Amino acid sequence: MKRHLPNAITCLNLLCGCLALTYIFAGQLETGAWFVAAAAAADFADGLVARALRVSSAIGKDLDSLADMVSFGVVPGAILFHLLYKSMISPEPGLHNLVGWAGYVPYVGFLVTIFSALRLAKFNNDTRQTNSFIGLPTPACTLVVASLPLILAHDQFGLRSVVLNPLVLVGMAVLLSGLLVAELPLFALKFKTLRWGDNRRRFIFLLLTAGLLLMLGAAAVPLVVLLYVLLSVPKSAARSGA
Repeated sequence: MKRHLPNAITCLNLLCGCLALTYIFAGQLETGAWFVAAAAAADFADGLVARALRVSSAIGKDLDSLADMVSFGVVPGAILFHLLYKSMISPEPGLHNLVGWAGYVPYVGFLVTIFSALRLAKFNNDTRQTNSFIGLPTPACTLVVASLPLILAHDQFGLRSVVLNPLVLVGMAVLLSGLLVAELPLFALKFKTLRWGDNRRRFIFLLLTAGLLLMLGAAAVPLVVLLYVLLSVPKSAARSGA
């Protein structure tokens, strides 16, 4: 039983991704975003449970990547597609109403889907990523994208015109796609011990993340991922120097 428990949690991740897609294509992006959060929680839990039970398998690794491709590959592309489409037809002041060739712009959102597939394939065949990551993990990328519908739904800081600016959305799709496959070492949230000296960067990140989320809600998520990258820079620089 315990050997199959991590795989069952991975399947829950996949189910949440499928449910997210159904709501996204029904135009209910906020509900879809919450299912993304549930998928991310399941994705974190399956690895945690596998390490706690000391079980692993080749099937589990492949299943994890297949589930991630749906939840953290197809889903963020679909969200960006819908937001870009909405930004093109929005009558709000300050937003662009483009015609003709601009009808193809929403498909730029699926760049994230393509580069997520490349990221996952790279991860499965890169022995350097056992205890850390090289390039932005797909769940982190997806959480940034999924935060956008939540920011729109609870626009406490007047960010609607920014989130629904097609130039911002296209720039985000291109930037995230690049980060997914960048040769950028990033630390993993894997605690082998609870000693401060062994996990200083992780503890600082979690404390700052909690503070940002309490203050800003969903608007904090892009800042949290930016913080994650910035806190990894000293480690990346040290590795380059070595």
